[in-house]
Amino acid sequence: MTEEPTSSDSKRVAGPQRLLGLLLAMAMFVLVVDTSLMNVSISSVVRDLDTTVSGVQAAIALEALVSAAFILIGGKVGDLIGRKRAYVLGLLGYAVGASAMALAQSLTAIIIFWAVLGGIGASLLLPAMQSLIHGNFEGAAQKKVYALVGAAAAIAAAVGPLLGGFITTYLSWRVGFVLEVVIIAVVLSGIKLVRDVPYTGPRVIDLVGAALSVLGMGGIVLGILVWQEGGESVGALLVIGAIAMAVLAYWLVRRKRQGKPALLDPDLFRSKVFRLGISGQMLQQIALGGTMIALPIYLQMVLEYNAMQAGLSLAPLSLSMFAVAVLAGKKAGDRRPSSIIRWGFVLLTIGIAALIPIVPRAEFGWGLVIPLVIAGSGLGLLVSQLNNYTLAPIEEERISEAASVNSAAGSFGLSFGLAFAGAIMLATLSFTFTSMAESSTVLPPAEQQQVAQVLEDDAEVMSNTQLEQLLVDQPPEIQDEIIRINTDARPLALQIALLIPILAGLIGVFNSFRMRRIPDPTPQNSGEGTDLG
Repeated sequence: MTEEPTSSDSKRVAGPQRLLGLLLAMAMFVLVVDTSLMNVSISSVVRDLDTTVSGVQAAIALEALVSAAFILIGGKVGDLIGRKRAYVLGLLGYAVGASAMALAQSLTAIIIFWAVLGGIGASLLLPAMQSLIHGNFEGAAQKKVYALVGAAAAIAAAVGPLLGGFITTYLSWRVGFVLEVVIIAVVLSGIKLVRDVPYTGPRVIDLVGAALSVLGMGGIVLGILVWQEGGESVGALLVIGAIAMAVLAYWLVRRKRQGKPALLDPDLFRSKVFRLGISGQMLQQIALGGTMIALPIYLQMVLEYNAMQAGLSLAPLSLSMFAVAVLAGKKAGDRRPSSIIRWGFVLLTIGIAALIPIVPRAEFGWGLVIPLVIAGSGLGLLVSQLNNYTLAPIEEERISEAASVNSAAGSFGLSFGLAFAGAIMLATLSFTFTSMAESSTVLPPAEQQQVAQVLEDDAEVMSNTQLEQLLVDQPPEIQDEIIRINTDARPLALQIALLIPILAGLIGVFNSFRMRRIPDPTPQNSGEGTDLG
């Protein structure tokens, strides 16, 4: 005879569950706010570490790339060592990365500990979190935790630029990363509340598939970063990446036919909804990554804003994205998700395109408000629909694997957008500055050659104030001419960089019309297919 639980028993159970949900949301908040903090702190990091904008931008892109490249492997590692242990190791990896940022004295430390180790931590944390939510909560409680974690991610995206700007301007960018460590410590203090989720599938890692996934995504983005830094073997890296991705697809299908464990089930991609959904996710993140690297650099290096001013200028984008995502989630009603996604890409494209004619004319950040609100509204519509659209048709037992693929697509898109937009911006700056210098009637030939050589070795977005300090020993007419060239070249470089998110938005619009031609997905799991990436 089974004794029915009393109301006091239910409260004792509900209390720890609510606390666990809150701790999971705090972990997600740290993951999302981390990149925002770096974006608005670029100029401060460059100044304090005596490094370059391109170097910091490369580190930001590399962190997203490492997360994308290892996230599928991270899910499998969690299966083998236990999801709870993977969750803890992921948090510790992120804590080490944040601690390194607080203490770093060089860009090398940031790349090794924050970008690489922190990225690996994220690749362990995200899939483990997905599985732990499924295993620790049921029914309505599971839906509430998904909503809470999703809200934490949205809030972090919305307030990240403002919070990061405030901390960087009035305290130090290092303090922001110290606070991340504190939050992670609080999350780990409640680890006893987490019940591990056993894995019953094959306990084998597809090492070949894992290596191919790292080579594929890593080769493509690293090729772009090497090109940006003026390195060699760019073409070889890109070719290796493309070939590795093609071989990975063949390998997964072959393993499936042989009945052997694979890095992921290729049958996931039989769903046209899933294919279109992860394509949309990747395009959204390419647009977001390209925008969020170009605009902070413009604000901090061209308008010479501090981190707080840059954060306030970016607030219309992040806040409108948050507000529209919440509103669209509640008011979508019977509207087709594909229609909302289409309008999201349309608004995103219009908003970013509207920045093109404004960039060379804007003398203050608030001149960008209307385009940023339009673009942010488009992103909000996409955030409200894409994850659920992508994962809704996936069966319950495959949701964790599908969510990992979805997260990998988003992280790869973010790293690609950050790397490609940054590389295009710096390449355009180098070409434009050199062309203007060579056609100048003021600069003598020796000065023209020196400018070209410096830019070829280390293309850099530099404020006029920094440039004036470097030119202090030059004659006044030389100083004025180089400042003029710098003033004219930078907006053009940023305009070209914004073409990357615009192109991603246009492809997203085309993709959404393909979504319209197929039936809407029917949810297959109680978790509503919410992705955590």
